[in-house]
Formats: sequence, structure tokens, C-alpha cells
Amino acid sequence: MAQVVQGAGTLAQVLVEYAETEKALSDPAVHADQSVAKRLGRRYAQLAPIVGCARELERVRGDEQAARDMAGEDAAFAAEAEELAARIPELENRLRELLLPKDPNDLKDVLLEIKAGEGGDESALFAGDLLRMYLRYAERQGWITEILDDEETDLGGHKSVTVAVRARNPETPVWQKLKYEGGVHRVQRVPVTESQGRIHTSAAGVLVLPEAEDVDVDIDMNDLRIDVYRSSGPGGQSVNTTDSAVRITHVPTGTVVAMQNEKSQLQNREAALRVLRARLLAHAQEQAAEAASDARRSQVRTVDRSERVRTYNFAENRIADHRVNFKAYNLDQVLDGALDDVIEALTKADTEAALAGNTEH
Repeated sequence: MAQVVQGAGTLAQVLVEYAETEKALSDPAVHADQSVAKRLGRRYAQLAPIVGCARELERVRGDEQAARDMAGEDAAFAAEAEELAARIPELENRLRELLLPKDPNDLKDVLLEIKAGEGGDESALFAGDLLRMYLRYAERQGWITEILDDEETDLGGHKSVTVAVRARNPETPVWQKLKYEGGVHRVQRVPVTESQGRIHTSAAGVLVLPEAEDVDVDIDMNDLRIDVYRSSGPGGQSVNTTDSAVRITHVPTGTVVAMQNEKSQLQNREAALRVLRARLLAHAQEQAAEAASDARRSQVRTVDRSERVRTYNFAENRIADHRVNFKAYNLDQVLDGALDDVIEALTKADTEAALAGNTEH
């Protein structure tokens, strides 16, 4: 109970912000600017579970007290009071979790980049498996996906692919789920290119970036160097007779983004700018996290992208996430988009670490 009392000031602020946001969303003038309405809608969806839990806790406490008052006249109310009393710690714990500092990117959409790594053609084929896994998971979540850039190989693998993943509504935020997927994913299986039937190990890298909005990153167009060239396909052959591919370099940071998926130079330019904004936002947030205290860094959950985070073992139909010692033998289902269990395990570990940090401080 001490933790809930300690966080009461934060709860009071949440209740005030919730009321103000609800009032703002009821104003037709707000919806004239869709970016503002979208931001408020996302924030409202984030605050609603906290307010709902707080109200439920208040109701249960009131009902428990009323039942105890009535127990002197009717013994049946004593049992009801005990049942209600048992619910109070559960609700307090839930409220404590909901009041933890939020990842500022939780309600953002995502740009997902998958790149082949060690293992040549087999790595590119595995990158294709990961792409399908994330597309199927997004479909299960009701998200909208858009492939911004895709560099395929002769065997049908993917040397590099970038996908935009967008939520249809604020209740199903994308970053909140996919932020744990960044890192090196390792596969152990017999490649289609292996004639001896030997198991090989290869890897692909996954980079997850919160998609930046215009208000998040201000790009000075004078800081950009934009080059155009002809698109190329598997094996290096030209697939376009016009200079439609675009490479944008952000000179101050040296960040380079290249796009060639669309036939239109303008479309490739817009896609490249989307990815550039996301990378610059991630870079700025990483710098802020490094400059902050240990407590602040513990709240900004970013995966070390050089870390091997997960192994997919086809022979045993096993998936293992090395960060939380998660292991399951349903790899075939996971590759078909059933990622809920592993993401839930990562979310739970993150929450427990944050709670422990709050208790220590």
C-alpha cells in the first residue's frame, strides 16, 4: 500500500490530465488538425487504463467497507467483505504497474528493418522468414504494414527490407509490442543450399525504430545531400531505366538512407525521409539516455543491437530468447506470427525490473 500512497501525487496528475484530454477530444475544433487529434487520442488511450483501475480500486474499497458495516446484521456480508478485501492488493499492484514511468515512444508507429547477416544466401532466406513472421504478427494485431524498400536476392531471400507498421487505433500501439525485437536473430537449420544435410548457423539483424512525426524531428533541408541513381535488382542488374532510386545523407550526423522500391523518385524520396526522421529520433534519444542517470536509462528500454537476442532452432522446433531465458517448442507457430508469449515474457521482465528500481529508490 505504501507504494500506491507514494504514487498518489502522480495519480492525481493523471486524473487531471485525463479529464482535460477527454474535454479536448470532445471539442470539434481539435479534430480540424488531425495530427493534434491523433496525439490526444493516443494519450487518452494511454491514460484510460490507469483511470479505470483507480476507479475500480476506489469502488472495491467502498464496497468492502460497506460489506463490513453490514456484517454485524447479516453474516453473509462477512464472506463478501473478505472476497472484496482479497481483490484490493491485486488492484493496488496493477495500479502500481500502470503508474510506472512510460516509454515516451510506446504509442508510436514503427519502422522495422531486417538485414541479412552472417550466412550468405541462407541468412537472406532467414531474413525473409522473419519478414513473414512480423507481417503475420501485424495482421493478427490488426496493424497496417507497408514495405518501403526491399532488396531481394536471386534465391528469393531478402538482403535488406524496411517495413512501416502502423496501428489502426490507439488501443493497439505498435512500438509497445515490437520494441523488444531489435537485435541479432540467429537461426540453426539445414539450409536449402546444403547438400550434405548439415545444420548451419546464420543470423539476421532486426532494427526497430519509432516512426518520427514532424514535431519530433526538425530536419533542415540544407543539411541533406540527395543523390539519385538507377534502381538495381538481384545480381545487380538494372530494373529501371530512369534515375528513380534516392540516397539521402544527413551531413551533420553522417546518417545515410537509400530507397529504390518505388518507380517514382518522389515516392522513394518521401520514404527515405521517413526512415531518416526515425533514425535521427532514435539517435537523439540514445544520446539523451547516455547523458542521463542510471535510473533514467532503466526507463528507456533500448536493446543493444549487437546483442544476440534470440535463437530459432528448426531441428527441435524451438525458440529461445536469451534475455529472459524464454524457451518454447512451437517455432512453426511463432514463424506464423504467434509472438504473443515471447513478447509477454519480455514485457513482464521489463515491468518487474522497473518496479524493482522504483522500490530501491
